[in-house]
Amino acid sequence: MTDTKPAAAPAAGPLAGMRVIELAHIMSGPICGMMLADMGADVIKVEKIPNGDDCRRFAPILPSGESASFLIVNRNKRGIALDLKTDGGKEVLRKMLASADVVTENYRRGTMEKLGVGYETLRAMNPGLIYCAISGYGRSGPMADKGGFDLIAQGLSGLMSMTGEPGQAPIKAGSPVTDINAGILAALGISAAYARKQTTGLGQMVDTSLFEAGLQQMYWAFANYFADGTVLPKAGSANPTSAPYQAFRTRDGWVNIGAANQSNYERLVGVLNIPGLADDERFQTNAGRLTHREALVEILTARLVERTTDEWLVAFDEIGLPSGAVLGVPEASSHEQAIARGMIVETKHPLAGPMRGIGLPIHFSEGSTKASRPAPLLGQHTAEVLNEYGFDDARIQALKDEGAILETEVPA
Repeated sequence: MTDTKPAAAPAAGPLAGMRVIELAHIMSGPICGMMLADMGADVIKVEKIPNGDDCRRFAPILPSGESASFLIVNRNKRGIALDLKTDGGKEVLRKMLASADVVTENYRRGTMEKLGVGYETLRAMNPGLIYCAISGYGRSGPMADKGGFDLIAQGLSGLMSMTGEPGQAPIKAGSPVTDINAGILAALGISAAYARKQTTGLGQMVDTSLFEAGLQQMYWAFANYFADGTVLPKAGSANPTSAPYQAFRTRDGWVNIGAANQSNYERLVGVLNIPGLADDERFQTNAGRLTHREALVEILTARLVERTTDEWLVAFDEIGLPSGAVLGVPEASSHEQAIARGMIVETKHPLAGPMRGIGLPIHFSEGSTKASRPAPLLGQHTAEVLNEYGFDDARIQALKDEGAILETEVPA
């Protein structure tokens, strides 16, 4: 068949030339799409009519009516709105998928097939298409048909069993780590499949899940269990394999100390100058420090609360001891290292105005990755994209009349 793929807009990133159709919503899929877009891919986000991605209604809602949660995971994309229950909406989607490099979706298994755009159908239509499915539990196995959520995945993967302080009820990580990690894994899988496509011309299915993204976080816990059946207990901020390696209270807050090996432990003992600590036989080895961790923490804390976090950090830096403050979100977002690494970026949204976000945590020596485009309004680029796919103004108007598409004009 003739390749009717429209030319992508020029981009400097390493994935320039990749065309991605994002049918995914909420978080894992949009994070995948944003990472690809940050690296130069032309990502077209397809949203449902009339309300778009459900994330548009997540708190906090800004005075402009836009969701900050939506804006922070959808930058650098163009957006169109389709009603896939209409013939016109299906026509537009099939036209786009016929020449796309990648499609991402995080629906339940079978949803895409009901729309007539399942993997086997699309592979026959576009052999070069990389089809990425992100789900709760993967596209195979006894739970393949179940919907997935971060909380449930954290529980099933074992993460919640070892998070929090001893004796506490199950606690999830404060951040939706399985959602975020699944998005990262999807972007990695797509990039690998795209590299293969450059030599074979063929696409393939890329399949990952929140459950597997949670299991991947459990390397140390599984290492202990597989080795001798040991099940690591909850240890708060402490490390199950070495001590002292955790957060300690200071006079005005908390400080993380990473004295995980013998040399760093000896540096810590030297700078704290606690009488008798250097000769205490309980703490001479890492095994001993783990066995007597509670006693060691009590001794160290009694000394650490005598000075402020900043005072201790200066002392620790002078001897090369790994350490750091325990920051809140406001402090982390303004940290000089985060700024220096370009991890806090700003775009200007047509309704919400200047918006800060988290930058791409990957840096390349060649080319650039920029946060140049804010998250789209619902249907902001519908006409623009359809024009690129050969739909003339009359056909676009007919699709509007049918209710198959929605276009939102950017306010002056």
